[in-house]
Amino acid sequence: MPKIIFQHNDKEILINEKSNNLTILEIAHNNGIDIEGACEGSLACSTCHIIVDKDWYNRLEEPSWDEEDMLDLATGLTVTSRLGCQIVLSEKLDGLKVSLPSNNNDIRLNKNKY
Repeated sequence: MPKIIFQHNDKEILINEKSNNLTILEIAHNNGIDIEGACEGSLACSTCHIIVDKDWYNRLEEPSWDEEDMLDLATGLTVTSRLGCQIVLSEKLDGLKVSLPSNNNDIRLNKNKY
């Protein structure tokens, strides 16, 4: 059962995901973490922008050219920025740590759950 850690506003949220092959965006939505994902994972926007912990970034597959292109539209872009819809959780990513950009008005935690 792979784990993922979301970090936002000095708070860490540990999620034990029961199944592999879900994207970070899907996991966030399934667990009440409100990442917009306006294009529903079709790689047509940058509203699921996340920042991957520097210790994990090089363990991920390289971003596609299309993802890089969409990332250019994200606010608060960093060298470890990725789109949550393009990272699929697997056992090899057990413990993955990602942050939600604090300066993006489209990304916020759902106060009903967290």
